[in-house]
Amino acid sequence: MLQDKFKFTISILFALILILAVNSCKITQPFKEPEIKSQETLYRDSMSKDTSNIANILWRNLFPDKILVSLIDEAIHNNLDLQIAVARMKKAEAALRQSKSALFPTLNVNASATRQNNSVLGVPEGYELWGSSSWEADIWGKLRSTKRASFDLFLKSEAYKRAVQTQLIADVADSYYALLAFDAQLQVTEKTVEFRSSDVETIKLMKENDLVTGADLVQSQANLYSAKIIIPDIKQSIFETENTLSVLIGRNPGTIARGTLSEQGISADLKTGVPAQLVANRPDVQEAEYQLRYGYEMTNAARKYFYPSLTLQASGGLVTSDISKLFDPASVFWSLLGSLVQPVFNQGINRERLKIAQADQEENVAAYKQVILRSGEEVSDALYGYRAATEKIKLRTSQLDYLEKSVSYTMELLKYTSTTNYLDVLTSEVSLLSAQLNSINDKLQQLQSVVDLYRSLGGGWKE
Repeated sequence: MLQDKFKFTISILFALILILAVNSCKITQPFKEPEIKSQETLYRDSMSKDTSNIANILWRNLFPDKILVSLIDEAIHNNLDLQIAVARMKKAEAALRQSKSALFPTLNVNASATRQNNSVLGVPEGYELWGSSSWEADIWGKLRSTKRASFDLFLKSEAYKRAVQTQLIADVADSYYALLAFDAQLQVTEKTVEFRSSDVETIKLMKENDLVTGADLVQSQANLYSAKIIIPDIKQSIFETENTLSVLIGRNPGTIARGTLSEQGISADLKTGVPAQLVANRPDVQEAEYQLRYGYEMTNAARKYFYPSLTLQASGGLVTSDISKLFDPASVFWSLLGSLVQPVFNQGINRERLKIAQADQEENVAAYKQVILRSGEEVSDALYGYRAATEKIKLRTSQLDYLEKSVSYTMELLKYTSTTNYLDVLTSEVSLLSAQLNSINDKLQQLQSVVDLYRSLGGGWKE
Protein backbone atom coordinates (compact mmCIF):
# COMPACT_ATOMS: atom_id res chain seq x y z
CA MET A 1 0.00 0.00 0.00
CA LEU A 2 2.78 2.37 0.96
CA GLN A 3 4.67 1.47 -2.18
CA ASP A 4 1.61 2.24 -4.34
CA LYS A 5 1.25 5.69 -2.79
CA PHE A 6 4.94 6.37 -3.46
CA LYS A 7 4.58 5.37 -7.14
CA PHE A 8 1.48 7.53 -7.49
CA THR A 9 3.30 10.56 -6.01
CA ILE A 10 6.25 10.06 -8.37
CA SER A 11 3.90 9.74 -11.36
CA ILE A 12 2.13 13.01 -10.52
CA LEU A 13 5.41 14.85 -10.11
CA PHE A 14 6.80 13.42 -13.36
CA ALA A 15 3.70 14.45 -15.30
CA LEU A 16 3.90 17.94 -13.83
CA ILE A 17 7.57 18.27 -14.78
CA LEU A 18 6.84 17.05 -18.33
CA ILE A 19 4.07 19.61 -18.86
CA LEU A 20 6.20 22.46 -17.56
CA ALA A 21 9.22 21.37 -19.61
CA VAL A 22 7.19 21.49 -22.83
CA ASN A 23 6.07 25.03 -22.03
CA SER A 24 9.65 26.05 -21.20
CA CYS A 25 10.64 25.66 -24.88
CA LYS A 26 8.68 28.85 -25.63
CA ILE A 27 10.71 30.88 -23.13
CA THR A 28 14.24 30.26 -24.39
CA GLN A 29 15.28 32.52 -27.25
CA PRO A 30 17.70 30.95 -29.76
CA PHE A 31 21.00 32.70 -30.43
CA LYS A 32 21.15 34.81 -33.59
CA GLU A 33 24.46 36.12 -34.88
CA PRO A 34 24.32 39.86 -35.63
CA GLU A 35 24.33 40.78 -39.28
CA ILE A 36 27.39 42.68 -40.49
CA LYS A 37 26.55 44.94 -43.41
CA SER A 38 28.73 44.94 -46.55
CA GLN A 39 31.02 42.25 -45.19
CA GLU A 40 32.47 41.65 -48.66
CA THR A 41 34.06 45.13 -48.59
CA LEU A 42 35.47 44.75 -45.09
CA TYR A 43 39.01 44.88 -46.48
CA ARG A 44 38.20 48.05 -48.42
CA ASP A 45 39.73 47.70 -51.91
CA SER A 46 40.69 44.06 -51.50
CA MET A 47 37.67 41.95 -52.50
CA SER A 48 39.31 38.65 -53.40
CA LYS A 49 37.15 35.53 -53.48
CA ASP A 50 40.22 33.32 -53.04
CA THR A 51 40.04 31.51 -49.69
CA SER A 52 43.83 31.06 -49.51
CA ASN A 53 44.90 32.81 -46.33
CA ILE A 54 48.31 33.62 -44.88
CA ALA A 55 46.78 33.12 -41.41
CA ASN A 56 46.63 29.37 -42.08
CA ILE A 57 50.43 29.17 -42.31
CA LEU A 58 52.02 27.89 -39.10
CA TRP A 59 54.17 30.58 -37.52
CA ARG A 60 57.21 28.28 -37.58
CA ASN A 61 56.91 28.12 -41.35
CA LEU A 62 56.27 31.84 -41.82
CA PHE A 63 59.58 33.14 -40.46
CA PRO A 64 62.74 31.84 -42.18
CA ASP A 65 65.07 33.25 -39.49
CA LYS A 66 65.85 30.36 -37.10
CA ILE A 67 66.91 32.75 -34.34
CA LEU A 68 63.54 34.51 -34.51
CA VAL A 69 61.71 31.16 -34.47
CA SER A 70 63.68 30.15 -31.38
CA LEU A 71 62.82 33.43 -29.61
CA ILE A 72 59.10 33.03 -30.40
CA ASP A 73 59.15 29.46 -29.14
CA GLU A 74 60.80 30.61 -25.90
CA ALA A 75 58.21 33.38 -25.54
CA ILE A 76 55.29 30.96 -25.92
CA HIS A 77 56.70 28.82 -23.11
CA ASN A 78 57.78 31.60 -20.74
CA ASN A 79 55.72 34.74 -21.40
CA LEU A 80 53.86 35.83 -18.27
CA ASP A 81 50.84 37.29 -20.09
CA LEU A 82 50.33 33.91 -21.73
CA GLN A 83 50.61 32.19 -18.36
CA ILE A 84 47.95 34.56 -16.98
CA ALA A 85 45.71 33.61 -19.92
CA VAL A 86 46.18 29.90 -19.15
CA ALA A 87 45.27 30.55 -15.50
CA ARG A 88 42.08 32.28 -16.65
CA MET A 89 41.23 29.21 -18.71
CA LYS A 90 41.60 27.01 -15.64
CA LYS A 91 39.35 29.32 -13.63
CA ALA A 92 36.70 29.32 -16.39
CA GLU A 93 36.88 25.52 -16.60
CA ALA A 94 36.28 25.22 -12.85
CA ALA A 95 33.30 27.59 -13.12
CA LEU A 96 31.91 25.42 -15.91
CA ARG A 97 32.16 22.27 -13.79
CA GLN A 98 30.50 24.16 -10.95
CA SER A 99 27.56 25.16 -13.17
CA LYS A 100 27.14 21.54 -14.28
CA SER A 101 26.96 20.43 -10.64
CA ALA A 102 23.90 22.63 -10.10
CA LEU A 103 21.91 20.29 -12.37
CA PHE A 104 22.37 17.33 -10.01
CA PRO A 105 20.75 16.69 -6.62
CA THR A 106 22.52 17.55 -3.40
CA LEU A 107 23.03 14.75 -0.91
CA ASN A 108 23.76 15.05 2.81
CA VAL A 109 24.39 12.16 5.23
CA ASN A 110 24.08 12.62 9.00
CA ALA A 111 24.59 10.41 12.02
CA SER A 112 23.84 11.30 15.64
CA ALA A 113 23.71 9.68 19.06
CA THR A 114 22.35 11.15 22.32
CA ARG A 115 22.35 9.92 25.91
CA GLN A 116 20.59 11.73 28.78
CA ASN A 117 20.85 11.06 32.51
CA ASN A 118 17.39 12.42 33.26
CA SER A 119 15.15 12.34 30.24
CA VAL A 120 11.88 14.21 30.57
CA LEU A 121 10.46 12.21 27.69
CA GLY A 122 11.53 8.92 29.16
CA VAL A 123 13.91 8.19 26.30
CA PRO A 124 17.42 8.29 27.74
CA GLU A 125 19.05 7.20 24.51
CA GLY A 126 18.55 8.09 20.84
CA TYR A 127 20.35 7.03 17.67
CA GLU A 128 19.84 8.34 14.11
CA LEU A 129 21.39 7.57 10.76
CA TRP A 130 19.73 9.44 7.95
CA GLY A 131 20.31 11.26 4.69
CA SER A 132 18.57 14.01 2.77
CA SER A 133 18.59 15.05 -0.85
CA SER A 134 17.32 18.14 -2.63
CA TRP A 135 16.95 18.72 -6.36
CA GLU A 136 15.65 21.72 -8.26
CA ALA A 137 13.94 20.49 -11.42
CA ASP A 138 15.23 22.70 -14.23
CA ILE A 139 11.80 22.83 -15.88
CA TRP A 140 12.32 26.23 -17.51
CA GLY A 141 15.96 25.65 -18.44
CA LYS A 142 17.36 28.34 -16.12
CA LEU A 143 20.18 26.13 -14.90
CA ARG A 144 20.87 24.85 -18.41
CA SER A 145 21.12 28.42 -19.68
CA THR A 146 23.56 29.22 -16.87
CA LYS A 147 25.59 26.14 -17.75
CA ARG A 148 25.72 27.14 -21.43
CA ALA A 149 26.74 30.65 -20.38
CA SER A 150 29.58 29.18 -18.31
CA PHE A 151 30.61 27.08 -21.30
CA ASP A 152 30.69 30.21 -23.47
CA LEU A 153 32.90 31.91 -20.88
CA PHE A 154 35.23 28.91 -20.98
CA LEU A 155 35.43 29.11 -24.77
CA LYS A 156 35.98 32.85 -24.46
CA SER A 157 38.93 32.21 -22.13
CA GLU A 158 40.36 29.81 -24.71
CA ALA A 159 39.97 32.45 -27.42
CA TYR A 160 41.61 35.02 -25.13
CA LYS A 161 44.61 32.73 -24.69
CA ARG A 162 44.88 32.35 -28.48
CA ALA A 163 44.59 36.13 -28.90
CA VAL A 164 47.42 36.66 -26.41
CA GLN A 165 49.59 34.15 -28.29
CA THR A 166 48.83 35.76 -31.65
CA GLN A 167 49.72 39.20 -30.30
CA LEU A 168 52.80 37.81 -28.55
CA ILE A 169 54.19 36.32 -31.77
CA ALA A 170 53.62 39.62 -33.56
CA ASP A 171 55.24 41.61 -30.74
CA VAL A 172 58.32 39.37 -30.65
CA ALA A 173 58.71 39.53 -34.45
CA ASP A 174 58.18 43.31 -34.56
CA SER A 175 60.68 43.90 -31.74
CA TYR A 176 63.20 41.56 -33.35
CA TYR A 177 62.95 43.34 -36.70
CA ALA A 178 63.17 46.72 -34.97
CA LEU A 179 66.34 45.55 -33.21
CA LEU A 180 67.87 44.51 -36.54
CA ALA A 181 66.89 47.87 -38.02
CA PHE A 182 68.64 49.74 -35.20
CA ASP A 183 71.72 47.58 -35.76
CA ALA A 184 71.68 48.48 -39.45
CA GLN A 185 71.22 52.18 -38.65
CA LEU A 186 74.13 52.05 -36.22
CA GLN A 187 76.32 50.40 -38.82
CA VAL A 188 75.43 53.00 -41.47
CA THR A 189 75.97 55.89 -39.05
CA GLU A 190 79.35 54.56 -37.88
CA LYS A 191 80.46 54.24 -41.51
CA THR A 192 79.26 57.78 -42.12
CA VAL A 193 81.33 58.97 -39.15
CA GLU A 194 84.40 57.26 -40.60
CA PHE A 195 83.74 58.85 -43.98
CA ARG A 196 83.21 62.31 -42.52
CA SER A 197 86.33 62.00 -40.33
CA SER A 198 88.29 61.36 -43.51
CA ASP A 199 86.40 64.24 -45.05
CA VAL A 200 87.60 66.60 -42.30
CA GLU A 201 91.22 65.61 -42.91
CA THR A 202 90.76 66.26 -46.61
CA ILE A 203 89.28 69.70 -45.96
CA LYS A 204 92.21 70.54 -43.66
CA LEU A 205 94.67 69.79 -46.47
CA MET A 206 92.62 71.78 -48.92
CA LYS A 207 92.59 74.77 -46.55
CA GLU A 208 96.34 74.60 -46.21
CA ASN A 209 96.48 74.90 -49.98
CA ASP A 210 93.93 77.74 -49.93
CA LEU A 211 91.39 75.71 -51.88
CA VAL A 212 88.70 76.16 -49.21
CA THR A 213 88.04 78.65 -46.43
CA GLY A 214 88.13 78.30 -42.67
CA ALA A 215 84.35 78.35 -42.70
CA ASP A 216 84.37 75.23 -44.87
CA LEU A 217 86.65 73.47 -42.40
CA VAL A 218 84.40 74.38 -39.47
CA GLN A 219 81.34 73.19 -41.39
CA SER A 220 83.01 69.85 -42.12
CA GLN A 221 83.81 69.39 -38.43
CA ALA A 222 80.24 70.28 -37.44
CA ASN A 223 79.00 67.84 -40.09
CA LEU A 224 81.11 65.10 -38.46
CA TYR A 225 79.56 65.71 -35.04
CA SER A 226 76.05 65.83 -36.52
CA ALA A 227 76.57 62.16 -37.45
CA LYS A 228 78.28 61.23 -34.18
CA ILE A 229 75.41 62.64 -32.11
CA ILE A 230 72.99 60.18 -33.72
CA ILE A 231 74.90 57.17 -32.37
CA PRO A 232 73.97 57.49 -28.65
CA ASP A 233 70.25 57.63 -29.53
CA ILE A 234 70.54 54.52 -31.69
CA LYS A 235 72.43 52.65 -28.96
CA GLN A 236 69.77 53.64 -26.44
CA SER A 237 67.07 52.30 -28.77
CA ILE A 238 69.01 49.04 -29.12
CA PHE A 239 69.38 48.77 -25.35
CA GLU A 240 65.68 49.41 -24.71
CA THR A 241 64.49 47.10 -27.50
CA GLU A 242 66.66 44.27 -26.14
CA ASN A 243 65.06 44.80 -22.74
CA THR A 244 61.57 44.81 -24.25
CA LEU A 245 62.28 41.62 -26.18
CA SER A 246 63.79 39.98 -23.10
CA VAL A 247 60.64 40.61 -21.07
CA LEU A 248 58.45 39.31 -23.91
CA ILE A 249 60.30 36.00 -23.95
CA GLY A 250 60.30 35.76 -20.15
CA ARG A 251 63.96 36.59 -19.49
CA ASN A 252 65.65 39.14 -17.31
CA PRO A 253 66.65 42.19 -19.38
CA GLY A 254 69.84 41.48 -21.34
CA THR A 255 71.46 41.12 -24.73
CA ILE A 256 69.69 39.28 -27.52
CA ALA A 257 71.44 37.09 -30.10
CA ARG A 258 70.27 38.03 -33.59
CA GLY A 259 70.92 38.04 -37.30
CA THR A 260 71.02 40.98 -39.69
CA LEU A 261 68.32 42.99 -41.43
CA SER A 262 69.67 42.20 -44.89
CA GLU A 263 69.04 38.48 -44.27
CA GLN A 264 65.35 38.98 -43.51
CA GLY A 265 62.54 38.25 -45.90
CA ILE A 266 59.14 36.54 -45.88
CA SER A 267 58.41 34.63 -49.05
CA ALA A 268 54.80 33.67 -48.27
CA ASP A 269 52.08 35.01 -50.55
CA LEU A 270 50.13 37.74 -48.80
CA LYS A 271 46.72 36.13 -49.26
CA THR A 272 43.95 37.58 -47.10
CA GLY A 273 41.22 35.09 -47.93
CA VAL A 274 37.63 36.30 -47.59
CA PRO A 275 36.30 38.42 -44.69
CA ALA A 276 34.09 35.58 -43.45
CA GLN A 277 37.25 33.70 -42.44
CA LEU A 278 37.98 36.28 -39.74
CA VAL A 279 35.47 34.61 -37.40
CA ALA A 280 37.23 31.27 -37.78
CA ASN A 281 40.78 32.61 -37.64
CA ARG A 282 40.93 35.72 -35.50
CA PRO A 283 40.85 34.94 -31.75
CA ASP A 284 39.56 38.32 -30.56
CA VAL A 285 36.61 37.99 -32.95
CA GLN A 286 35.92 34.54 -31.48
CA GLU A 287 36.27 36.01 -28.00
CA ALA A 288 33.69 38.69 -28.80
CA GLU A 289 31.34 36.08 -30.27
CA TYR A 290 31.50 33.90 -27.15
CA GLN A 291 30.85 36.96 -25.00
CA LEU A 292 27.84 37.63 -27.19
CA ARG A 293 26.58 34.05 -26.76
CA TYR A 294 27.13 34.36 -23.01
CA GLY A 295 24.93 37.47 -22.98
CA TYR A 296 22.13 35.65 -24.82
CA GLU A 297 22.19 32.77 -22.33
CA MET A 298 22.20 35.08 -19.33
CA THR A 299 19.22 36.95 -20.80
CA ASN A 300 17.41 33.64 -21.22
CA ALA A 301 18.22 32.76 -17.61
CA ALA A 302 16.95 36.16 -16.42
CA ARG A 303 13.59 35.58 -18.16
CA LYS A 304 13.13 32.29 -16.35
CA TYR A 305 13.26 33.90 -12.90
CA PHE A 306 9.66 35.06 -13.53
CA TYR A 307 8.41 31.46 -13.54
CA PRO A 308 7.87 29.10 -10.61
CA SER A 309 10.61 26.77 -9.45
CA LEU A 310 9.97 23.13 -8.64
CA THR A 311 12.07 21.61 -5.89
CA LEU A 312 12.00 17.97 -4.81
CA GLN A 313 13.22 17.06 -1.34
CA ALA A 314 13.63 13.54 0.00
CA SER A 315 14.90 12.25 3.30
CA GLY A 316 15.10 8.89 4.92
CA GLY A 317 17.07 6.81 7.35
CA LEU A 318 17.05 4.92 10.60
CA VAL A 319 16.01 6.08 14.11
CA THR A 320 15.78 4.12 17.37
CA SER A 321 16.30 4.40 21.13
CA ASP A 322 18.07 1.04 21.19
CA ILE A 323 21.25 0.87 19.14
CA SER A 324 20.93 -2.91 18.83
CA LYS A 325 17.69 -2.38 16.86
CA LEU A 326 19.02 0.42 14.61
CA PHE A 327 18.86 -1.70 11.47
CA ASP A 328 15.46 -3.27 12.19
CA PRO A 329 12.76 -2.57 9.54
CA ALA A 330 10.71 -0.81 12.20
CA SER A 331 13.45 1.85 12.53
CA VAL A 332 13.16 2.97 8.89
CA PHE A 333 11.56 6.33 8.07
CA TRP A 334 11.35 8.36 4.85
CA SER A 335 9.67 11.41 3.40
CA LEU A 336 9.25 12.91 -0.07
CA LEU A 337 8.27 16.54 -0.61
CA GLY A 338 7.69 18.49 -3.80
CA SER A 339 7.25 22.26 -3.74
CA LEU A 340 6.31 24.64 -6.55
CA VAL A 341 7.25 28.23 -5.67
CA GLN A 342 5.97 31.17 -7.71
CA PRO A 343 7.88 34.47 -7.14
CA VAL A 344 5.46 37.24 -6.13
CA PHE A 345 7.12 40.04 -4.15
CA ASN A 346 10.46 39.91 -6.00
CA GLN A 347 9.04 40.65 -9.45
CA GLY A 348 10.74 44.06 -9.35
CA ILE A 349 14.12 42.42 -8.75
CA ASN A 350 13.48 40.01 -11.61
CA ARG A 351 12.51 42.83 -13.99
CA GLU A 352 15.68 44.76 -13.21
CA ARG A 353 17.74 41.60 -13.57
CA LEU A 354 16.27 41.11 -17.06
CA LYS A 355 16.90 44.75 -17.99
CA ILE A 356 20.53 44.45 -16.93
CA ALA A 357 20.96 41.26 -18.95
CA GLN A 358 19.35 42.85 -22.01
CA ALA A 359 21.57 45.94 -21.69
CA ASP A 360 24.63 43.68 -21.43
CA GLN A 361 23.41 41.87 -24.52
CA GLU A 362 23.11 45.14 -26.47
CA GLU A 363 26.62 46.09 -25.36
CA ASN A 364 27.97 42.71 -26.49
CA VAL A 365 26.35 43.08 -29.92
CA ALA A 366 27.93 46.50 -30.42
CA ALA A 367 31.31 45.23 -29.18
CA TYR A 368 31.14 42.26 -31.57
CA LYS A 369 30.41 44.50 -34.55
CA GLN A 370 33.17 46.87 -33.48
CA VAL A 371 35.73 44.05 -33.34
CA ILE A 372 34.72 42.92 -36.84
CA LEU A 373 35.07 46.44 -38.25
CA ARG A 374 38.39 47.02 -36.48
CA SER A 375 39.67 43.71 -37.81
CA GLY A 376 38.87 44.79 -41.35
CA GLU A 377 40.59 48.11 -40.73
CA GLU A 378 43.75 46.40 -39.49
CA VAL A 379 43.89 44.03 -42.46
CA SER A 380 43.40 46.92 -44.88
CA ASP A 381 46.06 49.06 -43.15
CA ALA A 382 48.59 46.22 -43.11
CA LEU A 383 48.07 45.47 -46.80
CA TYR A 384 48.45 49.10 -47.78
CA GLY A 385 51.47 49.51 -45.50
CA TYR A 386 53.21 46.60 -47.22
CA ARG A 387 52.48 47.97 -50.68
CA ALA A 388 53.64 51.45 -49.69
CA ALA A 389 56.87 50.10 -48.19
CA THR A 390 57.57 47.97 -51.27
CA GLU A 391 57.04 50.97 -53.53
CA LYS A 392 59.29 53.16 -51.35
CA ILE A 393 62.07 50.53 -51.43
CA LYS A 394 62.11 50.65 -55.24
CA LEU A 395 62.14 54.46 -55.31
CA ARG A 396 64.68 54.69 -52.50
CA THR A 397 67.13 52.54 -54.43
CA SER A 398 67.24 55.13 -57.21
CA GLN A 399 67.43 57.98 -54.71
CA LEU A 400 70.42 56.43 -52.93
CA ASP A 401 72.21 55.83 -56.21
CA TYR A 402 71.90 59.48 -57.22
CA LEU A 403 72.78 60.80 -53.76
CA GLU A 404 75.95 58.72 -53.62
CA LYS A 405 76.94 60.14 -56.99
CA SER A 406 76.06 63.64 -55.78
CA VAL A 407 78.39 63.33 -52.76
CA SER A 408 81.20 62.00 -54.93
CA TYR A 409 80.76 64.62 -57.65
CA THR A 410 80.49 67.62 -55.32
CA MET A 411 83.59 66.50 -53.41
CA GLU A 412 85.55 66.28 -56.64
CA LEU A 413 84.23 69.63 -57.81
CA LEU A 414 85.27 71.18 -54.51
CA LYS A 415 88.86 70.08 -55.18
CA TYR A 416 89.13 71.33 -58.74
CA THR A 417 86.71 74.22 -59.24
CA SER A 418 86.05 77.47 -57.48
CA THR A 419 82.32 77.47 -58.25
CA THR A 420 81.61 74.78 -55.63
CA ASN A 421 81.83 75.32 -51.88
CA TYR A 422 81.58 72.94 -48.97
CA LEU A 423 77.92 73.78 -48.43
CA ASP A 424 77.12 71.74 -51.56
CA VAL A 425 79.05 68.79 -50.17
CA LEU A 426 77.37 69.20 -46.78
CA THR A 427 73.90 69.20 -48.33
CA SER A 428 74.66 66.04 -50.33
CA GLU A 429 76.11 64.18 -47.35
CA VAL A 430 73.22 65.07 -45.03
CA SER A 431 70.72 63.99 -47.68
CA LEU A 432 72.58 60.72 -48.24
CA LEU A 433 72.64 59.76 -44.53
CA SER A 434 68.96 60.63 -44.18
CA ALA A 435 68.09 58.50 -47.21
CA GLN A 436 70.20 55.58 -45.93
CA LEU A 437 68.45 55.62 -42.56
CA ASN A 438 65.06 55.93 -44.24
CA SER A 439 65.84 52.98 -46.52
CA ILE A 440 66.32 50.87 -43.38
CA ASN A 441 62.95 52.10 -42.08
CA ASP A 442 61.39 51.14 -45.43
CA LYS A 443 62.65 47.58 -45.03
CA LEU A 444 61.44 47.52 -41.41
CA GLN A 445 58.00 48.78 -42.46
CA GLN A 446 57.75 46.08 -45.09
CA LEU A 447 58.63 43.30 -42.64
CA GLN A 448 56.39 44.61 -39.87
CA SER A 449 53.49 45.05 -42.31
CA VAL A 450 53.67 41.34 -43.11
CA VAL A 451 53.68 40.55 -39.39
CA ASP A 452 50.73 42.91 -38.82
CA LEU A 453 48.82 41.32 -41.69
CA TYR A 454 49.49 37.85 -40.29
CA ARG A 455 48.27 38.94 -36.84
CA SER A 456 45.26 40.89 -38.11
CA LEU A 457 44.07 37.85 -40.08
CA GLY A 458 44.35 35.68 -36.94
CA GLY A 459 47.56 33.83 -37.68
CA GLY A 460 49.88 32.47 -35.01
CA TRP A 461 47.77 30.35 -32.65
CA LYS A 462 47.49 27.19 -34.73
CA GLU A 463 49.99 24.42 -34.01
